[in-house]
Amino acid sequence: MTSRRLRFEKLLSLLQGASWALAIAGSFYLFLLFLPFGFIIAFVVGLFSFLFAFFFVIVFEIAQIQIEKLEELRKQTELLERLNSIK
Repeated sequence: MTSRRLRFEKLLSLLQGASWALAIAGSFYLFLLFLPFGFIIAFVVGLFSFLFAFFFVIVFEIAQIQIEKLEELRKQTELLERLNSIK
């Protein structure tokens, strides 16, 4: 079970890194692609591209935080059960 969870966390980290790469490189590429049509249009397209990819960065970060929160709650539950069994 632990190795499965570890794989999932590694996958989340990989997807988060890929999302960052997509956000930065993709928006820069689209900015350069639309630059002949004007700076304002290229800036807006690049910005929307960055925001779209950044959405996935946030989603994967929230997933990572929820996993860490679940781990902490499991540790606290185990400690509380130990304290309860002592009484």
